[in-house]
Amino acid sequence: MSRKFDGNRLLVATHNAGKLEEIRELLAPFGVSVVGAKEMDLPEPIEDGTTFVENARIKAHAAAKATGLPALSDDSGIEIDALDKQPGVYTADWAETGDGRDFKMAMTKSHDLLVAKGAAQPWTARFCSTLVLAFPDGHDEVFAGIVEGQVVWPMRGVEGHGYDPIFQPDGYDITFGEMDFDEKNRISHRADAFRKFVAGCFD
Repeated sequence: MSRKFDGNRLLVATHNAGKLEEIRELLAPFGVSVVGAKEMDLPEPIEDGTTFVENARIKAHAAAKATGLPALSDDSGIEIDALDKQPGVYTADWAETGDGRDFKMAMTKSHDLLVAKGAAQPWTARFCSTLVLAFPDGHDEVFAGIVEGQVVWPMRGVEGHGYDPIFQPDGYDITFGEMDFDEKNRISHRADAFRKFVAGCFD
């Protein structure tokens, strides 16, 4: 049985404005006011975990400890089966250039590695999202969501972000990069994790 969220203020341990807005909208029906890590002037902790849940826990517990507020964090990425589930937790790292993130470069790297390996198609993959709600007393609740699909090439679409233009979810003939925002948010890995989070901590 998950511990219920009974406060009226939730800290979201992210410096990403888009992610914060997405969470704010999802929690609006529950009368919860959402504040971001940036607004609270919190530093970004070093994410040195080797799994999504470890990294999400690092972020959530650091924020809860620093503020005394319950804190929600998300760690997400893409796992490509033929690349031994890489990039996984290093999804964003593959895009780092020293001058910001270049996801076109990261997607090209993924494709080039698949070709170099001679991996047979379809290149099955999944997007994973792990949400951790950490309470100030050290307790936490974990909710994992996934969406299965495959990596396609060339890149298609300009919607979404990250690796969306090369990810085609099962049951669709378009990529996340070509998909309408509302449709993607209905079927995405984060939406899956959020449904579990709301069912566990609010319903």
